[in-house]
Amino acid sequence: MTSPLISLQNAQLSLRAGAGLVEILRGITLDVHPGETVGLVGPSGSGKSSLLMLMGGLEKATGGVVMALGQDLGAMNEDALARLRRDNMGVVFQSFHLIPTMTALENVATPLELAGAPDAEARALAELDAVGLSARAGHYPAQLSGGEQQRVALARAAAPRPKLILADEPTGNLDTATGASIVELLFGLRERHGATLVLVTHDMDLARRCDRVIALRDGQIAASEAA
Repeated sequence: MTSPLISLQNAQLSLRAGAGLVEILRGITLDVHPGETVGLVGPSGSGKSSLLMLMGGLEKATGGVVMALGQDLGAMNEDALARLRRDNMGVVFQSFHLIPTMTALENVATPLELAGAPDAEARALAELDAVGLSARAGHYPAQLSGGEQQRVALARAAAPRPKLILADEPTGNLDTATGASIVELLFGLRERHGATLVLVTHDMDLARRCDRVIALRDGQIAASEAA
């Protein structure tokens, strides 16, 4: 079997709050292999989103080891982590995180330009076309519906052709029909680029579309099974 794209060994995350130390993740050991799709499920507060953030280097583990793409994330500074994400990861959040003063095309093209891609605008337009938004390329986020904004976010995540896509409740702010269309686009983008997908969701039907479903409870893995 190929080496894991992501490997966590006894990964822990604790944060200080007013009442003292809060243990969010309590010893997560997990491998995710190239090309795999993994659904993370569990009740609110179980640590799903925090685990996703560790995988992307958006949070640093306070114990254990987190490896991604052959790199020890705990040993990297913020600049190195940002470069790793820019060059290898696509991240999709529930709340879109588009830049309001940029058009849809500019939102998708900017990460490519920062990475030095010579064809940034053409690639951005191609990704917008892939999510059915080429006609809205010149519109600003405030001029787009929630579903359209999430499609722009998907195009932005996919444009660098990342090895890893991390999606945190990507349908959480959308109605059922719009959310279903976003799911189809998300899996379609993953298949088109051959990326590994890790998806946080409360929707078990969505999770079961993944190769593997990992259930978290109280900051620990409660179950892991093929979907």
